[in-house]
Amino acid sequence: MSSLLEISDLHAEVDGTPILKGLSLTLGAGEVHAVMGPNGSGKSTLAQVLSGREDYEVTAGSIRFDGVDLLDMEPEERAIAGLFLGFQYPVEIPGVSNLNLLKAALNARAKARGEEEPAAATLLGRVREAAASLNISNEMLKRGVNEGFSGGEKKRNEILQMLVLEPRLAVLDETDSGLDIDAIRVVSQGINSLRDPQRSVLLITHFQRLLDHITPDRVHILVDGAIQASGGPELAQELEAEGYARYAPQPA
Repeated sequence: MSSLLEISDLHAEVDGTPILKGLSLTLGAGEVHAVMGPNGSGKSTLAQVLSGREDYEVTAGSIRFDGVDLLDMEPEERAIAGLFLGFQYPVEIPGVSNLNLLKAALNARAKARGEEEPAAATLLGRVREAAASLNISNEMLKRGVNEGFSGGEKKRNEILQMLVLEPRLAVLDETDSGLDIDAIRVVSQGINSLRDPQRSVLLITHFQRLLDHITPDRVHILVDGAIQASGGPELAQELEAEGYARYAPQPA
């Protein structure tokens, strides 16, 4: 299986403070990997670095996405190439409806790729089909992006964007945060529906509960800015029982 994402010895800092300290990870095409770790371990920093957020400075290492140097690409170029970031705290965009946002995103991507813009009727049908699978009403589609949405509605709306955009790589930063059991089930169904041999998902999470619905191919334990262990789905179950203490780096 070919590698879609290759991260090698990645170091990154924020405001001069080192956060990632030699992180290496390889994600194959069609795979779902989970990155788990305690607060402050660098999970969200990894997501932000992948998306190209400018205040996260990479000081060493490399990231290749589908064979291309990701660090040489602007954030919008990464999106056009097929990278999607699901935020831990999705923002509101008052005055811009969900439908208009998705239409603008698809049209911009088509233009950048030299493709024809999707027909309005085709786009509407695609959005409504995905929305129905996530229990998102037509009324919600017409509202401003996340405007007045509950935490669970914001997360479902983000999964809607992912399903419509069909990225090559979805990086989902604590998508289960703030979700009740029913919402986790709906969101998980959306994520599972994206799985195919050409698309990959990087799930960043604290807890096993999301992985009860999405079985990852690999689980990585991120502690103190580096991957301390990797394994199969059983590794997440061990964490649930034992916690992260055993993975903490030992003093020299």
